[in-house]
Amino acid sequence: MKLNTWFIASAFSALLLTGCAETEDKGANLIESGQNAGGINDAATNGINSNPYGTAGSEFGGPNRGYQPGMYGADAAANLGPEFSDPNNPLSKRTIYFMLDNSQVMPDFVPVISAHARYLVANPSQRIILEGHCDERGSREYNIALGEQRAQSVANMLKLQGVSDNQIEIVSYGEEKPAAFGSDEAAWELNRRAVIDYQGR
Repeated sequence: MKLNTWFIASAFSALLLTGCAETEDKGANLIESGQNAGGINDAATNGINSNPYGTAGSEFGGPNRGYQPGMYGADAAANLGPEFSDPNNPLSKRTIYFMLDNSQVMPDFVPVISAHARYLVANPSQRIILEGHCDERGSREYNIALGEQRAQSVANMLKLQGVSDNQIEIVSYGEEKPAAFGSDEAAWELNRRAVIDYQGR
């Protein structure tokens, strides 16, 4: 009798653990991959009104967290003038964060993009690269496409404010160049972004 009870309890525990593991795996694969019930880039279901990033000026909780422009190469913004290093100037903010599986610019980042648009219009020889990035979840192909959509969203806002097409280049890195390493929400939030990278004149 004791052996039967032990066997039933063991089988039930194994079944329960297997079910949990499958649920976690499916959730991780569906979230940034865009295969939710609403399809690709469903802004209505992504909590666009809740902003975990704080204000645009906080650069996600502090000036030293996350991706720094130029960390993968020379950053020409360092030679552009003091406004680009003044933390009180929106030009010093060059990372635009996005909600999960989304390429819509959040309202907090609109003033940052507007400041860069004004600068670029006033300096027509200045060029930028808009880098699109994603977190590690989802397929490589999907993340490349989503990263491009994020960079394109920023580009569209810049162009609407008078920035020329020939001042903007778009590149998507997908999940290939994370700002933060880790497989948790804190890292994923930092990796869902577009970066404005100045290239000089």
